[in-house]
Amino acid sequence: MDVSLNKGLATVILKPGNLVTMEELQNAIMKNGFTTKESTVVVTGTLQSNENKLVLRVSGSNEVFNLIPDGHQANASDTKRLSGKAVTVEGVIPEAPKGKEPDTIDFRSIPGA
Repeated sequence: MDVSLNKGLATVILKPGNLVTMEELQNAIMKNGFTTKESTVVVTGTLQSNENKLVLRVSGSNEVFNLIPDGHQANASDTKRLSGKAVTVEGVIPEAPKGKEPDTIDFRSIPGA
């Protein structure tokens, strides 16, 4: 873990196979007197279509995040053909309202899509 108080930034790199959830990370951050804003992430998991929504089930923790194209390069229709396959998603988990768990990744890219 790398923390910069001047930048207000913490970088956490988790090893493959870990079981840590975003909620657990956020709780640890808040327990130490800090708040979380948005989180830039690179996440591996399985793409799934759920009620016409694209979701990612995270490997290890089994958390489920709705995937929303961030509007730059991402295109949700290109990713539907990858449903059921393991992928790595690059994007941002927006700041969740107080008391809510984060449940969305605004994705920039899914390599292979």
